[in-house]
Amino acid sequence: MGQDNFKMVAKTLHGFEDLLEDELKRLGAQDIRKGTRNVTFRGDKGFMYKANLCLRTAIKILKPIRYFKIKNEQDLYDQVYSMHWDKYLTHNDTFMIDATVASEQFTHSQFIALKTKDAIADKFRNTEGRRPNVDLKFPTLRIHVHIQNNDCSISLDSSGGSLHKRGYKTATNIAPINEVLAAGLVMLSGWDGQSDLLDPMCGSGTLAIEAAMIACNIPANINRKEFGFEKWQDWDVDLFEKIEESSLRKIREFHHNIYGYDKAPSAVQKAKDNVKNANLEDYIKIRRSNFFETKKEGDEKLHILFNPPYGERLHIDMEEFYADIGDTLKQGYSNTNAWFITSNLEALKFVGLRPSRKIKVFNGKLESRLVKYEMYAGSKKAKHQDKED
Repeated sequence: MGQDNFKMVAKTLHGFEDLLEDELKRLGAQDIRKGTRNVTFRGDKGFMYKANLCLRTAIKILKPIRYFKIKNEQDLYDQVYSMHWDKYLTHNDTFMIDATVASEQFTHSQFIALKTKDAIADKFRNTEGRRPNVDLKFPTLRIHVHIQNNDCSISLDSSGGSLHKRGYKTATNIAPINEVLAAGLVMLSGWDGQSDLLDPMCGSGTLAIEAAMIACNIPANINRKEFGFEKWQDWDVDLFEKIEESSLRKIREFHHNIYGYDKAPSAVQKAKDNVKNANLEDYIKIRRSNFFETKKEGDEKLHILFNPPYGERLHIDMEEFYADIGDTLKQGYSNTNAWFITSNLEALKFVGLRPSRKIKVFNGKLESRLVKYEMYAGSKKAKHQDKED
């Protein structure tokens, strides 16, 4: 069975384009081109399955099936109507439309979605006498319409729901971090699985889980119940199982530990449940601890990564809280690279340490910084003296 290559678009979060490009290179994608919040590439059907299963920083994998120019809504309707929808749907199926628009002329994505839906429904009604229904929750086919100025592309959404829904979370705490964001932060922090990792404010455990999956090279979406392409007419279950098996064969052992602390018993329980769902209990230890009362165990290098409360949803004294972060790191965590993400750029002043790196990232709509503090073994002064001796 000859498999033809086709173009795909992997969508990602703002600032993660380089990470996604690297991931696609490593997976073996062809003709990779970086855009804004997306990376396009080429591959065959098996590669589309692999991309959905393995990419950590992708939110969706779209398969474009038609490009055209439009001047107005009627053009859109006519072009969509002219497509051979019976290749993708029957009248017994269901569908939904996602639309994104970046255009002075077309401003309402809702209206664009409606026009597209009408064209598809009318086409079926006029050719077969019956039409597929819309289902916003569990459609057979998700169709993506993208309009940039006068350029329109129609794509099939091979992922189904967003790929940040990895399938291991039962419940989240009040301010959960998106799984794709968590994986990207672990990667940006340069953690390579060669040391212990601690998330001292672990919430529902997302950062720890994504870090363990990276360390062990476990496919990001192995725990997902379903992908969009499983309902497509050309779904090849044997091919998918082959891809899955070959990805699982690449899992590697990890010889360090990952720790998650939280002072809220409810968070600790949720994190434990999620770790169990992800089958990672061998690698991740979750315990109830207040970070500000802890010290590093042992002299080995440690990698810290966390997402402290933002003050957006949790009411805390920001100055005191960020000062405590700095003090705890200074007093208890030598020989540590400590990274955390915050959208409270003012509060960073109170940490009392100079970050060695600041990376601009977005947490949802919030512009944030991923900052790095290097805590040396012993004092900085001692370090320089060693070099001179």
